[in-house]
Amino acid sequence: MRYDWIEDILAVIDTGSFARAAEQRNITQSAFARRIEAIEQYLGGPLFDRARKPIALLPAARALEPGMRQLRQVQAAVIQDAGQVARGGGASVTLACQHAITATVSPPLVRRIAARGLEPVRVRSGNRDECLVMALSGEADLVMTYAVSDEPAALASGFVERSIGSDLLMPVARPGVGREADGSLPVIAYPEDVFFGQIVESRLWSRLPPDTLPRRRAVTALTLAAYRYALDGLGVAWLPRSLIEEDLAHGRLVRVRDAGPDLGLGVRLIRLGQPLRPAVLLAWDAALGSAPGSEGFPDLPADLAQAVGPAEQ
Repeated sequence: MRYDWIEDILAVIDTGSFARAAEQRNITQSAFARRIEAIEQYLGGPLFDRARKPIALLPAARALEPGMRQLRQVQAAVIQDAGQVARGGGASVTLACQHAITATVSPPLVRRIAARGLEPVRVRSGNRDECLVMALSGEADLVMTYAVSDEPAALASGFVERSIGSDLLMPVARPGVGREADGSLPVIAYPEDVFFGQIVESRLWSRLPPDTLPRRRAVTALTLAAYRYALDGLGVAWLPRSLIEEDLAHGRLVRVRDAGPDLGLGVRLIRLGQPLRPAVLLAWDAALGSAPGSEGFPDLPADLAQAVGPAEQ
């Protein structure tokens, strides 16, 4: 089977729609439909249950999905290594980070990975779900994201996840910004479909003081944008303490007492359970070896880190 056919099938599985899959594959819907028909003719029968919405593989074809995803990962790894050799370099890795982590927690980890000779370390940013999709598609080797500290790992069995530090999500604003006379609290909100939006609305806004009503003055998925809006006095923003440590120390931002409690965050390092390149395991070992107690994360406040166990082999 051709590799582009595998990409076509996975696009339908991931989007649940022939139209959205065609858009993802950057071809017209009619041309994409012909390609799916050609694939099914080649295989000798239909793959998809077209009566379902969203469209899904037929039960007999579902066993093909893990193998196709593995083949895509192999192809992505080979292409990445070949490109690196063509550019005259050695092995490298790609790290996908949740937006806020890219600017705060990632630098010490990137430095440790690069020190193992894995250069350049390619760093990509996205929302939490986008980072995990990058790992599944082979676009990223390691993922670093936030998680709620008191919640256990909830990823699929195909992932390996380790805790490498901790942080604190805090309601902060420019001095003088807070609960208004009518009980409204001007806030900078996150969309409901991103990680911070989900936990702020479900875990924190429900614990605001009585008669305090959030009034959205801006909504953004970018933590760094919310940070800038808070500095500009637009409203209260829930931000990781690692991002605002200096602003709190210099009084540019203050903890808003009328905005409810803080929320503990864990920093998690994630990879696929079966990495296909030795460089990925080397980077994983370097990252876990940089945990506190073994010279790790020297640039972070000491209480933003937690020890982790030995790297998994």
